[in-house]
Amino acid sequence: MGLVSVNLLDYGSQLPQGMYEALVSVVILVSVAVGYKILSRFLSRTGERLELEAHAMNGLRLLLRVAAIVVASYGVFIVFKVPTTMFVGGSALIGAFLGFGSSQTINNIVAGFYVLITQPFKVKDYVKIGDLEGQVEEITINYTNLYTPTFNLLKVPNTQVINSRVLNLTHEGFIKHTFTVGFGHDFPNSVIMERCIQPAIDEFHAKHEADQLRKPEAYLEKSDRVGMTFLIRIFIPKGEAKKLYVLEPELLSMIMERWSELKRQG
Repeated sequence: MGLVSVNLLDYGSQLPQGMYEALVSVVILVSVAVGYKILSRFLSRTGERLELEAHAMNGLRLLLRVAAIVVASYGVFIVFKVPTTMFVGGSALIGAFLGFGSSQTINNIVAGFYVLITQPFKVKDYVKIGDLEGQVEEITINYTNLYTPTFNLLKVPNTQVINSRVLNLTHEGFIKHTFTVGFGHDFPNSVIMERCIQPAIDEFHAKHEADQLRKPEAYLEKSDRVGMTFLIRIFIPKGEAKKLYVLEPELLSMIMERWSELKRQG
């Protein structure tokens, strides 16, 4: 393999200057890409063996990605004989950031490192970012990936993350998610709680105790001339947003079935 590489380079050296440099650059980029894949797989296996936290693994993958980009860029700079001071010089680096700071890509990269350092949330946390919500699957250089209630993966630019209100709904190992249920004034709130909400919660908890461990909670949020609104709080183990998306509608359906039955009975 080494002999083949040497022969290729010897052959390449006979090419016109521009083509030779392009060939060497391609070899460098391919080598870095292969090395990145190998190290990435090694990192994943090591993380699984050591049972590292998902957020820590995400940070290590991001550092590996940045290192690969730096090595590849430096190699290309050397091949094309770009002065290394342009690459490593502090003043040139600052100047590059200032020159490209207005671009969305650079802003996203800086924002991505800011999110990793300040940690408003971690991988597998369930969060609300402005009007968006979902489980954090990965924090990359440019985007934070959310697994949303529509069972899709949404890429949120990191600049949007740091410019939005962030609410982390993950505490003590649980996703603590709240939804509302509204009723008219057909019956007093105590009757609705005793005949509709609490029995539904009891049945739901008995059915899914092994899935979500903690019993849901219910509170009367407000009562006005239009009707009453109850808050229902459901607890799902951290990192299991798919269960939340399936079980929450089921609990709501149980409550509404009892409400319909209560209205039929008068």
